[in-house]
Amino acid sequence: MKTSELIGAALDWAVAMCEDEEVSLIKGQLETRWTDNGWKPSTDWAQGGPIIERERLGLGHAISEGNSYWIATGYLAEECAPTPLVAAMRCYVGSKLGNEVNVPEELK
Repeated sequence: MKTSELIGAALDWAVAMCEDEEVSLIKGQLETRWTDNGWKPSTDWAQGGPIIERERLGLGHAISEGNSYWIATGYLAEECAPTPLVAAMRCYVGSKLGNEVNVPEELK
């Protein structure tokens, strides 16, 4: 799957791979050994925020042809998305795993 198209559980799974975290799909929700309310760094600032800070990802907002989107930049990657966390997590995954990621079928 293209990193620029990752969203939801597929994106959160890819972030876990970058973090060297084992994840399990339990009742439709990703879990790690550190979470009990789900692993969702692409929608939870408490999980995604520290990654943004640690990785020194830059966030910006743009409007083009009437469309509003967020841009995240980091070392070796830049991504656009509808929310800042999705943009940042795609950027992080892109910098660690590249432009394509093999995501488990059940997460696509």
